Amino acid sequence: MLDKKDYSKLTLEELLLEEKKVKQNEILSAGFIGFCVGVMIFGLVKNGFGFLYIAILLFLISASYKNSKVQKQKLKQIQAEINLKNTQ
Repeated sequence: MLDKKDYSKLTLEELLLEEKKVKQNEILSAGFIGFCVGVMIFGLVKNGFGFLYIAILLFLISASYKNSKVQKQKLKQIQAEINLKNTQ
């Protein structure tokens, strides 16, 4: 998460692998958010969840959303670097 890679030093193949990893992380994050929302809705419908469970799920959703924003920024950087390498 905290790795600050210099994408300009990577080769085109390494950039494509990084792009693939970031896209997979975005898909997993979206799936996790959907799962958490589903669990929260199910709990609310069944009246089996209290405030604590909803708060925990909301915290997990917000943390995953923040991570997905970071992943999108990484993806933009990687794609910009791929475009530079392709034009050279």
